[in-house]
Amino acid sequence: MTTTEMSGLAGAAAAAAGAARAHLLGLQSPEGWWRGELQTNVTMDAEDLLLRQFLGIRSDDETRDAARWIRSQQRPDGTWANFHGGPPELSTTVEAYIALRLAGDPVDADHMRRAAAYARDAGGIEGTRVFTRVWLALFGQWSWDDLPVMPPEMIYLPARFPLNVYDWACWARQTIVPLTVLGALRPVRALPFDLPELRGGVRPVKKERGWGRFFEGLDRVLHVYQKRPVRALRAAAIRRAADWIIARQEADGCWGGIQPPWVYSLMALHELGYGLDHPIIRRGLDGLERFTIRDERGRRLEACQSPVWDTALAVNALGDAGVPADDPALLRAAAWLAGEEVRGPGDWSVRRPGVPPGGWAFEFDNDVYPDTDDTAEVILALRKVDFPDAKEPVERAVRWLEGMASRDGGYGAFDADNTRELCTKLPFCDFGAVIDPPSADVTAHVVEALCGEGLAESAVVKRAVVWLLRVQEGDGSWFGRWGANHVYGTGSVVPALVAAGVRRDGPPIRRAVAWLERHQNDDGGWGEDLRSYDDPAWIGRGESTASQTAWALLALLAAGERSPAVDAGIRWLVDHQRPDGTWDEDRFTGTGFPGDFYINYHLYRLVFPISALGRYLSSVQTNGTTELARPKEVRTP
Repeated sequence: MTTTEMSGLAGAAAAAAGAARAHLLGLQSPEGWWRGELQTNVTMDAEDLLLRQFLGIRSDDETRDAARWIRSQQRPDGTWANFHGGPPELSTTVEAYIALRLAGDPVDADHMRRAAAYARDAGGIEGTRVFTRVWLALFGQWSWDDLPVMPPEMIYLPARFPLNVYDWACWARQTIVPLTVLGALRPVRALPFDLPELRGGVRPVKKERGWGRFFEGLDRVLHVYQKRPVRALRAAAIRRAADWIIARQEADGCWGGIQPPWVYSLMALHELGYGLDHPIIRRGLDGLERFTIRDERGRRLEACQSPVWDTALAVNALGDAGVPADDPALLRAAAWLAGEEVRGPGDWSVRRPGVPPGGWAFEFDNDVYPDTDDTAEVILALRKVDFPDAKEPVERAVRWLEGMASRDGGYGAFDADNTRELCTKLPFCDFGAVIDPPSADVTAHVVEALCGEGLAESAVVKRAVVWLLRVQEGDGSWFGRWGANHVYGTGSVVPALVAAGVRRDGPPIRRAVAWLERHQNDDGGWGEDLRSYDDPAWIGRGESTASQTAWALLALLAAGERSPAVDAGIRWLVDHQRPDGTWDEDRFTGTGFPGDFYINYHLYRLVFPISALGRYLSSVQTNGTTELARPKEVRTP
């Protein structure tokens, strides 16, 4: 590329960054936070209707509007998927179908016949995951006797004993505990219909080995105990489980700020006699309203919300894009973030009882579960703002992060040393991640944050760096636990390693750069389909997206690349920007549970490209190529 062409690209990048920056500033709330929609699949909406059916509060208006959204997500073959463009998914299709039956859609309607035909061909309700069959059991469409048993007595297992509740990831333990109550009580509510059209007729038989075979035998024993439990012990265990659940309800009425434990906790407590007018139930139901989106497409629920995460990413992006550290928008954001600091203990302190609390959680009100990923991003964000009151929260957060390292040097998201794989072998666990081991993306964010605090030479950072180098894939990439997938992992790790002092010309960085360049699409962008979590053939392959292109660029720029690959990636962002300054991105690039549950973070398409464009312009400014365009005076309405 000639000097003139480089100057032209830089000028176009500056204009794109300015427009995107203005758009992002216009999305800030008056209180200082940002929050984009977290779009998931329709199981959230189907299960919300089933929850309301169970509690006897389902209204015609809610049902009609939810059904309109669910229908809008059905594909021409009659199925529903777990992510945009993904393959058909049996359990999701079955749950969506049941929700539409609740809405009155007739069995012989074309869209229902196509859905039922797929379900039968794919194995019917017999082939669905355990969690779907729990819902079916709650409504008499599956026998409780044919579900794996999780007894509430497990609440008594001490923290060091295998299969205790703290061996599970935080999201899993909050789900499992209320399910043990429901599984013990075995409630059944009537549906106004049966589902013979969804039955495949054949129950799948799994040939278990090793621990799986052992737990299959244990499950048979527990089924016998389930019929004749020790009554006093069972009653005491249920009471203790209820107390455990109640103690973890957050200020806004949620449980962990996520849908699964929320709905199961409400049903379990209601079945224990907590009426709809009880403050705990009332808060829980009222809290769901914050997670409900209503528009012309219908009514849908977010599985969770991400204001702290989104705000930290927005501040980092704006800082990368040249917004001054004393800008009023950044000051408002910093003040809001400082006010969201978590100062109390949580489940994390079971494994780290001597670590003082600090850090940040993901949402408005899930203070029982701060996480290392949000905390790292908030530290990076607050250091971009002239906000003196951030000093003490950042210092507390740094101490907390240092204490949350796992024994192997890596970082999980919510807990330290949450690595026991025994619970993954249980017959109950056929869906999603149920433990929270260290991951490359989270560890990288922590390393980058601690290095920004002058701790690159500390023992905790050195051990984390060694862990990252050890888990680099043979092809030069890193696996992305919380984003899709190797593009996200590699985009996270390379900047962290460079910040920690790893040489840009050293083998780990060079191998990562080569991997990214090999997987750049012909159009100049990057993309990775979520099927890469299940099928290695998809690793690094997929339709170009704004967020994934930005992740790749962040890694290449951190590695010191001024290459045709970088120029092509920047050109892709410039050429695909919308007139309003943001980007279209139907593809899901966020990950909840690898292989099972995915998220489209609607702000990812904006914040990460802003960071990439800003850092690109910073790199070319050192050669006097261009100056970043001044932001438009756009502020929150």
